[in-house]
Amino acid sequence: MNQTDFAEEPPLSVRDTSPPITNLRAVAILDAAEAEFSVHGFDGVTLRTIAQRAGVDVALPHYYFTSKDKLFVKVFERRATELNAWREAALNDALEAARPGAPTVEAIVRAYLEPLLKGAHLADPGWKNYYALIAYVNNTPGWGGRLMAEHFDPLIRKFLDALRLAMPGIQERDLFWGYHCLSGALTLAFAQTGRIDELSGGLVRSKDLDEACEHMARFMTGGFQTSRRGAPAARARPASAKPASAKPAGAKAAKPARQKSTA
Repeated sequence: MNQTDFAEEPPLSVRDTSPPITNLRAVAILDAAEAEFSVHGFDGVTLRTIAQRAGVDVALPHYYFTSKDKLFVKVFERRATELNAWREAALNDALEAARPGAPTVEAIVRAYLEPLLKGAHLADPGWKNYYALIAYVNNTPGWGGRLMAEHFDPLIRKFLDALRLAMPGIQERDLFWGYHCLSGALTLAFAQTGRIDELSGGLVRSKDLDEACEHMARFMTGGFQTSRRGAPAARARPASAKPASAKPAGAKAAKPARQKSTA
C-alpha cells in the first residue's frame, strides 16, 4: 500500500446514488421519522406516529415509502452520503498534504472525526437526531451489520488502508481492534447520553462534541501508536545490534550464587 494506490482509486462520491427527496411532505415525513426513530428505535415507532409528528395524512408515509422498514432505511441513508463526502474529502486532504510520504496517524484520525464532530451543521437539531440514530443502529445487531456495512464500510476501508500506510508493519488484529475502539468512542459521542456529565459533576458535557473530538483524537492516536510499537516488525532489532545480555569477549562467567539449604 502506497500513496499511488490512493491516487488511482476514484472517489466514492462519484458512485451512483439515488436522487435526494425534495417533495416537501416527503421531507417532513423523513424529518419526523428521524426524530422518532432516534428516541424510540425502530420497534417503538409506528407510521401513524410519524405522520402525526409530520403533520400529514396517516396514509402518506406508506404512500411515499411503502413500509416502515423502507422508511427507516431511507432516513438512515439520507445523511450518510453527505457524511461520507465530508470525511472522504478530509482523508484525501491528509493524504495530499503528506505526499510523497505517508500521513501521520493523528492526521488520519482527525480526518475521520473532525468532519462529524466539528462544524456549523451541529447547530441543526436534525443532525443531533441523526447522530443518535447512528448510535442506535451501530449498537443493534440486525440493523448495524446491514446498514453500517452498506453505507459506511467502503469509506472505512479507505481509512484502514491509510492507517496501514502510516503504520507499516502493524498487525491486522491490532488495526481492526483499534478501529473498533475508535468507532465505539464515536458512537458513544453521537449518543450524547449525558452520563459523562453526571460522572464529572458537570466538568465535561456529552454535548460538547468539539471538545470530545480533541480528546478522542489524541487518545486514539496514542492507542494506535502503542499498538504499532508493540507489533513484531516494530520491535525487531537490527541484525548488527547486540542482545542486551551480551558480554564483552573474554569476560569471565559469573559464578552461580550459592543457595541456602531449606532442609
